[in-house]
Amino acid sequence: MTAPPLRAYLFLAASMALVGSYVGLSKLLVAVFPVFLLAWLRFGIAAVAMLHWLRRPAGEAPLSRHDRWLLFWESFLGNFLFSICMLYGVLLTSAVAAGVTMAAIPAAVALLSWAMLKERISGRVAMAIVLAAAGIALLALARDAGGQSAAAASPRGYLLLLGAVVCEACYVVIGKRLTGNVSPRRISALINLWGLALVTPLGVWQALQFDFTRVRADTWVLLVFYALAASMATVWLWMRGLAQVPAPQAGVFTVFLPITAAAVGVVFLGEPFGAGHLVALLMALAGLLLATWPAPAGQRSSPQDVSRTASTVDKP
Repeated sequence: MTAPPLRAYLFLAASMALVGSYVGLSKLLVAVFPVFLLAWLRFGIAAVAMLHWLRRPAGEAPLSRHDRWLLFWESFLGNFLFSICMLYGVLLTSAVAAGVTMAAIPAAVALLSWAMLKERISGRVAMAIVLAAAGIALLALARDAGGQSAAAASPRGYLLLLGAVVCEACYVVIGKRLTGNVSPRRISALINLWGLALVTPLGVWQALQFDFTRVRADTWVLLVFYALAASMATVWLWMRGLAQVPAPQAGVFTVFLPITAAAVGVVFLGEPFGAGHLVALLMALAGLLLATWPAPAGQRSSPQDVSRTASTVDKP
Protein backbone atom coordinates (compact mmCIF):
# COMPACT_ATOMS: atom_id res chain seq x y z
CA MET A 1 0.00 0.00 0.00
CA THR A 2 1.38 3.42 -1.02
CA ALA A 3 2.06 5.81 1.84
CA PRO A 4 -0.05 8.99 1.84
CA PRO A 5 1.80 12.05 0.48
CA LEU A 6 3.21 14.62 2.90
CA ARG A 7 0.70 17.15 1.57
CA ALA A 8 -2.20 15.10 2.98
CA TYR A 9 -0.65 15.16 6.45
CA LEU A 10 -0.13 18.91 6.15
CA PHE A 11 -3.82 19.38 5.29
CA LEU A 12 -4.85 17.47 8.43
CA ALA A 13 -2.40 19.32 10.65
CA ALA A 14 -3.49 22.70 9.24
CA SER A 15 -7.15 21.85 9.80
CA MET A 16 -6.67 21.04 13.48
CA ALA A 17 -4.30 23.97 13.99
CA LEU A 18 -7.03 26.26 12.63
CA VAL A 19 -9.57 24.75 15.03
CA GLY A 20 -7.22 25.36 17.94
CA SER A 21 -6.46 28.90 16.80
CA TYR A 22 -10.08 29.99 16.54
CA VAL A 23 -10.87 28.39 19.90
CA GLY A 24 -8.06 30.49 21.40
CA LEU A 25 -8.73 33.70 19.44
CA SER A 26 -12.44 33.57 20.26
CA LYS A 27 -11.46 34.98 23.67
CA LEU A 28 -10.55 38.24 21.92
CA LEU A 29 -13.93 38.33 20.20
CA VAL A 30 -16.03 37.63 23.30
CA ALA A 31 -14.27 40.57 24.94
CA VAL A 32 -15.89 42.81 22.27
CA PHE A 33 -19.16 41.13 21.24
CA PRO A 34 -21.86 39.66 23.48
CA VAL A 35 -21.87 35.87 23.06
CA PHE A 36 -25.22 35.48 21.25
CA LEU A 37 -24.44 38.37 18.92
CA LEU A 38 -21.03 36.88 18.16
CA ALA A 39 -22.58 33.49 17.37
CA TRP A 40 -25.23 35.15 15.18
CA LEU A 41 -22.64 37.14 13.20
CA ARG A 42 -20.45 34.09 12.79
CA PHE A 43 -23.26 31.85 11.52
CA GLY A 44 -24.51 34.66 9.27
CA ILE A 45 -21.12 35.28 7.65
CA ALA A 46 -20.65 31.54 7.17
CA ALA A 47 -24.16 31.13 5.72
CA VAL A 48 -23.41 33.67 2.98
CA ALA A 49 -20.04 32.04 2.22
CA MET A 50 -21.56 28.53 2.15
CA LEU A 51 -24.60 29.25 -0.04
CA HIS A 52 -23.14 27.22 -2.91
CA TRP A 53 -22.70 24.24 -0.57
CA LEU A 54 -26.46 24.03 0.02
CA ARG A 55 -27.20 22.90 -3.53
CA ARG A 56 -27.93 19.17 -3.75
CA PRO A 57 -25.42 17.53 -6.11
CA ALA A 58 -26.67 15.47 -9.02
CA GLY A 59 -27.20 11.90 -7.93
CA GLU A 60 -27.62 12.72 -4.24
CA ALA A 61 -30.92 11.50 -2.78
CA PRO A 62 -33.31 14.04 -1.18
CA LEU A 63 -33.17 14.29 2.60
CA SER A 64 -35.42 11.83 4.39
CA ARG A 65 -37.54 12.88 7.39
CA HIS A 66 -35.15 10.89 9.60
CA ASP A 67 -32.12 12.71 8.23
CA ARG A 68 -33.80 16.09 8.67
CA TRP A 69 -34.34 15.41 12.38
CA LEU A 70 -30.78 14.16 12.78
CA LEU A 71 -29.45 17.30 11.10
CA PHE A 72 -31.52 19.45 13.44
CA TRP A 73 -30.14 17.74 16.54
CA GLU A 74 -26.64 17.82 15.05
CA SER A 75 -26.97 21.58 14.73
CA PHE A 76 -28.70 22.20 18.07
CA LEU A 77 -26.15 20.23 20.11
CA GLY A 78 -22.96 20.34 18.06
CA ASN A 79 -23.35 23.78 16.55
CA PHE A 80 -25.64 26.09 18.53
CA LEU A 81 -25.25 24.76 22.10
CA PHE A 82 -21.57 23.85 21.60
CA SER A 83 -20.78 27.38 20.43
CA ILE A 84 -22.62 29.01 23.34
CA CYS A 85 -20.96 26.77 25.95
CA MET A 86 -17.52 27.13 24.37
CA LEU A 87 -17.71 30.93 23.96
CA TYR A 88 -18.99 31.54 27.49
CA GLY A 89 -16.47 29.00 28.83
CA VAL A 90 -13.54 30.72 27.11
CA LEU A 91 -14.82 34.11 28.30
CA LEU A 92 -14.81 32.93 31.93
CA THR A 93 -11.58 30.86 31.83
CA SER A 94 -8.70 30.93 29.33
CA ALA A 95 -7.64 29.68 25.91
CA VAL A 96 -5.25 27.23 27.62
CA ALA A 97 -8.12 25.82 29.67
CA ALA A 98 -10.27 25.49 26.55
CA GLY A 99 -7.50 23.67 24.68
CA VAL A 100 -6.87 21.16 27.46
CA THR A 101 -10.61 20.56 27.95
CA MET A 102 -11.31 20.13 24.22
CA ALA A 103 -8.66 17.39 24.15
CA ALA A 104 -11.15 15.25 26.12
CA ILE A 105 -13.57 15.06 23.16
CA PRO A 106 -12.40 11.60 21.90
CA ALA A 107 -12.73 10.20 25.44
CA ALA A 108 -16.21 11.72 25.80
CA VAL A 109 -17.22 10.24 22.45
CA ALA A 110 -16.09 6.79 23.63
CA LEU A 111 -18.13 7.12 26.84
CA LEU A 112 -21.27 8.25 25.01
CA SER A 113 -20.84 5.55 22.37
CA TRP A 114 -20.67 2.98 25.16
CA ALA A 115 -23.75 4.42 26.89
CA MET A 116 -25.92 5.06 23.82
CA LEU A 117 -24.64 2.72 21.10
CA LYS A 118 -23.35 -0.12 23.31
CA GLU A 119 -19.88 0.11 21.76
CA ARG A 120 -17.08 -1.57 23.68
CA ILE A 121 -14.46 0.55 25.47
CA SER A 122 -10.99 -0.95 25.07
CA GLY A 123 -8.39 -0.83 27.81
CA ARG A 124 -6.44 1.79 25.89
CA VAL A 125 -9.48 4.06 25.52
CA ALA A 126 -10.32 3.58 29.21
CA MET A 127 -6.82 4.81 30.07
CA ALA A 128 -7.36 7.76 27.70
CA ILE A 129 -10.54 8.68 29.60
CA VAL A 130 -8.65 8.60 32.92
CA LEU A 131 -5.82 10.75 31.54
CA ALA A 132 -8.22 13.27 30.00
CA ALA A 133 -10.13 13.61 33.28
CA ALA A 134 -6.89 13.89 35.27
CA GLY A 135 -5.53 16.57 32.93
CA ILE A 136 -8.67 18.70 33.26
CA ALA A 137 -8.72 18.22 37.05
CA LEU A 138 -5.05 19.19 37.36
CA LEU A 139 -5.61 22.30 35.24
CA ALA A 140 -8.66 23.28 37.32
CA LEU A 141 -6.63 22.91 40.53
CA ALA A 142 -3.61 24.85 39.21
CA ARG A 143 -2.96 27.95 41.30
CA ASP A 144 -2.79 31.47 39.90
CA ALA A 145 -0.46 34.25 41.10
CA GLY A 146 -2.82 34.97 43.99
CA GLY A 147 -2.82 31.36 45.17
CA GLN A 148 -6.40 30.66 44.06
CA SER A 149 -7.24 27.62 41.95
CA ALA A 150 -8.58 28.17 38.45
CA ALA A 151 -11.76 26.24 39.18
CA ALA A 152 -12.42 28.26 42.34
CA ALA A 153 -11.95 31.48 40.34
CA SER A 154 -14.43 30.41 37.67
CA PRO A 155 -16.33 27.15 38.36
CA ARG A 156 -19.02 28.07 35.81
CA GLY A 157 -16.39 28.51 33.12
CA TYR A 158 -15.04 24.99 33.54
CA LEU A 159 -18.55 23.53 33.70
CA LEU A 160 -19.41 25.31 30.44
CA LEU A 161 -16.26 23.98 28.73
CA LEU A 162 -17.18 20.47 29.90
CA GLY A 163 -20.67 21.10 28.55
CA ALA A 164 -19.11 21.99 25.19
CA VAL A 165 -17.20 18.69 25.23
CA VAL A 166 -20.42 16.76 25.92
CA CYS A 167 -22.23 18.66 23.14
CA GLU A 168 -19.46 17.85 20.67
CA ALA A 169 -19.48 14.19 21.72
CA CYS A 170 -23.26 14.09 21.19
CA TYR A 171 -22.73 15.62 17.75
CA VAL A 172 -20.31 12.86 16.78
CA VAL A 173 -22.47 10.04 18.17
CA ILE A 174 -25.60 11.38 16.45
CA GLY A 175 -23.57 11.73 13.26
CA LYS A 176 -22.97 7.99 13.27
CA ARG A 177 -26.69 7.52 12.65
CA LEU A 178 -26.76 9.62 9.49
CA THR A 179 -27.25 7.56 6.37
CA GLY A 180 -24.16 8.87 4.59
CA ASN A 181 -26.28 9.93 1.61
CA VAL A 182 -25.47 13.62 2.13
CA SER A 183 -22.09 15.13 1.24
CA PRO A 184 -19.99 16.50 4.15
CA ARG A 185 -19.97 20.02 2.70
CA ARG A 186 -23.75 20.08 2.33
CA ILE A 187 -24.20 18.77 5.88
CA SER A 188 -21.92 21.56 7.13
CA ALA A 189 -23.95 24.19 5.25
CA LEU A 190 -27.28 22.82 6.48
CA ILE A 191 -26.34 22.62 10.15
CA ASN A 192 -24.82 26.11 9.94
CA LEU A 193 -28.15 27.36 8.59
CA TRP A 194 -29.98 25.68 11.47
CA GLY A 195 -27.53 27.28 13.89
CA LEU A 196 -28.25 30.69 12.37
CA ALA A 197 -32.01 30.15 12.72
CA LEU A 198 -31.69 29.03 16.35
CA VAL A 199 -29.53 31.93 17.51
CA THR A 200 -31.24 34.69 15.46
CA PRO A 201 -33.81 35.77 18.13
CA LEU A 202 -31.13 36.18 20.82
CA GLY A 203 -28.62 37.59 18.35
CA VAL A 204 -31.01 40.27 17.11
CA TRP A 205 -31.95 41.14 20.71
CA GLN A 206 -28.30 41.77 21.59
CA ALA A 207 -27.61 43.54 18.27
CA LEU A 208 -30.31 46.13 19.01
CA GLN A 209 -28.50 47.06 22.22
CA PHE A 210 -24.95 46.95 20.83
CA ASP A 211 -22.87 49.90 19.64
CA PHE A 212 -21.25 48.66 16.43
CA THR A 213 -19.34 51.91 15.94
CA ARG A 214 -16.89 51.00 18.71
CA VAL A 215 -15.74 47.83 16.93
CA ARG A 216 -12.30 48.31 15.36
CA ALA A 217 -11.49 47.24 11.80
CA ASP A 218 -9.03 44.53 12.93
CA THR A 219 -11.76 42.99 15.10
CA TRP A 220 -14.04 42.68 12.06
CA VAL A 221 -11.20 40.98 10.18
CA LEU A 222 -10.74 38.55 13.08
CA LEU A 223 -14.48 37.86 13.10
CA VAL A 224 -14.49 37.01 9.38
CA PHE A 225 -11.47 34.72 9.90
CA TYR A 226 -13.24 33.07 12.84
CA ALA A 227 -16.43 32.46 10.84
CA LEU A 228 -14.73 31.15 7.68
CA ALA A 229 -12.11 29.09 9.53
CA ALA A 230 -14.71 27.44 11.78
CA SER A 231 -17.24 26.74 9.05
CA MET A 232 -15.37 26.25 5.79
CA ALA A 233 -11.57 26.10 5.87
CA THR A 234 -11.31 23.37 8.52
CA VAL A 235 -13.85 21.21 6.66
CA TRP A 236 -12.12 21.61 3.30
CA LEU A 237 -8.63 20.93 4.68
CA TRP A 238 -9.79 17.94 6.71
CA MET A 239 -11.64 16.33 3.83
CA ARG A 240 -8.68 16.86 1.48
CA GLY A 241 -6.40 15.10 3.94
CA LEU A 242 -8.91 12.39 4.80
CA ALA A 243 -9.19 11.48 1.11
CA GLN A 244 -5.64 10.07 1.27
CA VAL A 245 -5.13 9.19 4.94
CA PRO A 246 -7.09 6.46 6.79
CA ALA A 247 -9.53 8.00 9.28
CA PRO A 248 -8.07 6.35 12.43
CA GLN A 249 -4.60 7.59 11.48
CA ALA A 250 -6.00 11.04 10.67
CA GLY A 251 -7.50 11.22 14.16
CA VAL A 252 -4.00 11.49 15.63
CA PHE A 253 -3.73 14.97 14.09
CA THR A 254 -6.36 16.27 16.54
CA VAL A 255 -3.38 16.62 18.88
CA PHE A 256 -2.75 19.97 17.15
CA LEU A 257 -6.01 21.41 18.56
CA PRO A 258 -5.03 21.74 22.25
CA ILE A 259 -1.42 22.63 21.36
CA THR A 260 -2.48 25.50 19.09
CA ALA A 261 -5.16 26.75 21.49
CA ALA A 262 -2.64 26.83 24.34
CA ALA A 263 -0.01 28.52 22.14
CA VAL A 264 -2.49 31.22 21.09
CA GLY A 265 -3.41 31.79 24.73
CA VAL A 266 0.19 32.16 25.86
CA VAL A 267 1.68 34.03 22.86
CA PHE A 268 -1.17 36.31 21.78
CA LEU A 269 -3.27 36.65 24.92
CA GLY A 270 -0.49 36.70 27.52
CA GLU A 271 -2.05 33.91 29.60
CA PRO A 272 0.09 32.31 32.35
CA PHE A 273 1.60 28.91 31.63
CA GLY A 274 3.37 27.28 34.54
CA ALA A 275 4.48 23.76 35.41
CA GLY A 276 0.94 22.74 36.39
CA HIS A 277 -0.42 23.88 33.04
CA LEU A 278 2.32 22.00 31.19
CA VAL A 279 1.68 18.72 33.05
CA ALA A 280 -2.09 19.10 32.50
CA LEU A 281 -1.56 19.71 28.77
CA LEU A 282 0.79 16.71 28.47
CA MET A 283 -1.73 14.46 30.25
CA ALA A 284 -4.51 15.69 27.97
CA LEU A 285 -2.34 15.08 24.88
CA ALA A 286 -1.43 11.58 26.10
CA GLY A 287 -5.10 10.77 26.59
CA LEU A 288 -5.96 12.14 23.15
CA LEU A 289 -3.23 10.07 21.47
CA LEU A 290 -4.31 6.91 23.30
CA ALA A 291 -7.88 7.44 22.12
CA THR A 292 -7.01 8.17 18.48
CA TRP A 293 -3.80 6.27 17.67
CA PRO A 294 -4.42 3.60 15.00
CA ALA A 295 -5.09 0.13 16.36
CA PRO A 296 -2.34 -2.52 16.08
CA ALA A 297 -2.28 -4.79 13.08
CA GLY A 298 -5.15 -7.25 13.18
CA GLN A 299 -7.46 -4.86 15.04
CA ARG A 300 -9.24 -3.10 12.19
CA SER A 301 -11.14 0.08 12.90
CA SER A 302 -14.88 -0.09 12.59
CA PRO A 303 -16.96 2.18 10.41
CA GLN A 304 -18.01 3.91 13.61
CA ASP A 305 -14.41 4.89 14.28
CA VAL A 306 -14.14 6.36 10.81
CA SER A 307 -17.33 8.35 11.34
CA ARG A 308 -16.11 9.53 14.72
CA THR A 309 -12.84 10.86 13.35
CA ALA A 310 -14.34 12.58 10.33
CA SER A 311 -17.22 14.11 12.25
CA THR A 312 -15.00 15.74 14.86
CA VAL A 313 -14.01 18.47 12.42
CA ASP A 314 -16.90 18.29 9.96
CA LYS A 315 -18.80 21.02 11.74
CA PRO A 316 -18.72 24.78 12.22
